[in-house]
Amino acid sequence: MRFVIVTGMSGAGKSSVLKMLEDIGYFCVDNLPIQLILKFAQITYDQSSQLDKIALGIDIRSGEALDGLNEILVEARSKGYSYEILYLDAGNEVLVKRFKETRRNHPLSGTGRVDVGIEIERKKLEFLKKQADFIIDTSHLLIRELKSEIDKIFVQEQEYGNLYITILSFGFKYGIPMDCDLVFDVRFLPNPYYIPELKPQTGNEKPVFEYVMSSPKAKEFLDKLEDMLEFLIPNYIEEGKNQLVVGIGCTGGKHRSVTIANALGNRLSKLEYGIKVEHRDIKKDALKKS
Repeated sequence: MRFVIVTGMSGAGKSSVLKMLEDIGYFCVDNLPIQLILKFAQITYDQSSQLDKIALGIDIRSGEALDGLNEILVEARSKGYSYEILYLDAGNEVLVKRFKETRRNHPLSGTGRVDVGIEIERKKLEFLKKQADFIIDTSHLLIRELKSEIDKIFVQEQEYGNLYITILSFGFKYGIPMDCDLVFDVRFLPNPYYIPELKPQTGNEKPVFEYVMSSPKAKEFLDKLEDMLEFLIPNYIEEGKNQLVVGIGCTGGKHRSVTIANALGNRLSKLEYGIKVEHRDIKKDALKKS
């Protein structure tokens, strides 16, 4: 029996995840009254029950009854009802944007400000996040990428490090991305911009990649950066961080930063964490010229 409690912030993707779990054979129940959880667990754990995969959606819609959830979870453990908690999170700015795009009111904001409701919800759900077996930050995830993370945990049953790493290339002339946790400047590397046949290409193309990586400084930088991140990541996780954005910048965000971001993403893919490589400014020069 695998019993999963799906919870987290409103707007972070709980409904989508429940649908994904249903597609892979889970019996899903959303927004079950808190008072019925123990009875529900008793029924599903009964030997006559043919259910072996259960997903239960619990969130802030439970209202004041949510205050009694922790006690119920403790009692469930004492009765031998094992469960896992999957917590879905996202940054406040992302959540506000999602609520505005869908024109929905936050469950705790009423007709007031959405960001106030989000802060209240975050505090009320803090105890669940601390107990979570899996934390997925959906701030930078597309639906297909979220599905991939769900498959890793519940289909492939891979070890999950509760951290999603986004490696983001950018151009300094377009500004440093606001959501970067770490920023590295690779403008010290040889610039393909000054090689006529390489100028129109990007770091996604082999000639540019090979030109940048042919510099001994590029390999040494990657070695040092990889070593530093492998040291930092477990410490970030220990402090409760579940989303890390690593910015790699060059002048225009087209050649050097793209190359290094791709190379770093390839190196970190061996780790147990979710990895995503994005190139924010790779097409901006072409757009400006047109």
